[in-house]
Amino acid sequence: MLGCFAYLRELNLFSMMLRVVLAMIVGGIIGFEREKKGRPAGFRTYMLVAVGATLTVILSQYLDLMLHSRWALTAENVGIMTDLSRFGAQVINGVGFLGAGTIIVTGRQEVKGLTTAAGLWASACMGIAIGAGFYECMIIGTLLIVFSMKLLPLIENVITRHARNMSIYVSMDSIENLGGVVGYMKTSDIQLYDVEIDKSNEHLIHINALFSIHLPKRLQHTEVLAKIATMDGIIAIEEV
Repeated sequence: MLGCFAYLRELNLFSMMLRVVLAMIVGGIIGFEREKKGRPAGFRTYMLVAVGATLTVILSQYLDLMLHSRWALTAENVGIMTDLSRFGAQVINGVGFLGAGTIIVTGRQEVKGLTTAAGLWASACMGIAIGAGFYECMIIGTLLIVFSMKLLPLIENVITRHARNMSIYVSMDSIENLGGVVGYMKTSDIQLYDVEIDKSNEHLIHINALFSIHLPKRLQHTEVLAKIATMDGIIAIEEV
């Protein structure tokens, strides 16, 4: 088994093809979950990032091999020096810019795209590990990344539903309806931490507000949302 890994870490045609194919598969697996949720970076984007990172590391290994074999005399004459870690560092920097493009702040003051950006960065790291022939790390890392994207959201949803703090985005007909919502919170022993009024929509008839609140133990998130939704003048309500 160890001998097999040693052979696959050599820079030969078979190992290079295996690394690129593995990067494509791993990137596709990680990006598939994002694709199903309609995120900006999905199946193909993750795949390309992983393959690109793998090719970069393979290129660095190839240059190092050539500079110490066929090109050794020429490199010695002109004083060429290489740093293998530099290639991987540039991959991480490039993916950082790519990931930043997937992060947006919505009109409801929500930050979207953080998981997608983190997934792209992790996909690039997997590509670097595969390109370097670190297969053991690739297997463990891929399993953990897929676990984080597929199973942890389920656990997160359970924790969020039972959390005492919550944020509610409410769209109302007018500013007068704001008093009714605040009054309900006071009578229900709901602590109101903060209210943010959307100033960008002053020219519109309706008004949008973001409430940060703390619930008493007897109240659940769904109860609060259902109650506020039935009040007069409420157009839409959503927990954020």
